[in-house]
Parts: sequence; structure tokens; C-alpha cells
Amino acid sequence: MESLVKFVQDEFVARKEFAEFAAGDTITVYYEIKEGEKVRTQFFRGVVIQRKGVAASETFTIRKMSGTIGVERIFPVNLPSIQKIEVNKRGKVRRARIFYFRGLTGKKARITEKRRK
Repeated sequence: MESLVKFVQDEFVARKEFAEFAAGDTITVYYEIKEGEKVRTQFFRGVVIQRKGVAASETFTIRKMSGTIGVERIFPVNLPSIQKIEVNKRGKVRRARIFYFRGLTGKKARITEKRRK
């Protein structure tokens, strides 16, 4: 049964190709918003806290600071309204899910950048 579900997801779910990113990376997600008749593009820039799921049900969580308030948003990878994902910085973290990041403020909330080879 699982192989049948996997086959259907592979065949019929349209996957977009985005840049590779992981937890700790700072990314910008550009997505469409419908307001009545109008459609506009909005972006959400923040640090990836986690990637979760596989194939069609994969999601990722982004956290940004809006003033002194932390804002998190969960995006499905296959969301049709996502136009593009831009990787701004590659972060160096030791975990796949950095929930401890929620409790950090100020200089402690900085993630060091990975060195390029």
C-alpha cells in the first residue's frame, strides 16, 4: 500500500526545484498572496528551524524576528503559491531541528556562517 501511495505522489504531484537548504540557513521565500481580484508577491525572510516529512508532505519552518516578537511560519515544500526560495546565508548548526533558537535573544541568537570551500 505504501508503494502505491509513493507511486501516485511521484507521478501526479508536481515538484518544483528549489535551492538546497537545511536547518540554520537564512532563506527568503517568495510567495503569492491573493487579495480579492489582485495577486501580489510577498516575501518571508528568516532562519530555517526545521525540515520535516518526505516527498509530497514535506514542510519547513522559518523563524524571523519582527521587532521584539518572534514570528514563525510553516511552508509546505509543494505549495503552489511559492515562486522561489533564495538562500541568503548557510548556517553552521549541529542539529537538524534547532528549537533552542526560540529561547535565544541578542548576540546569542546569531548563527555562524559556514565557510565556503
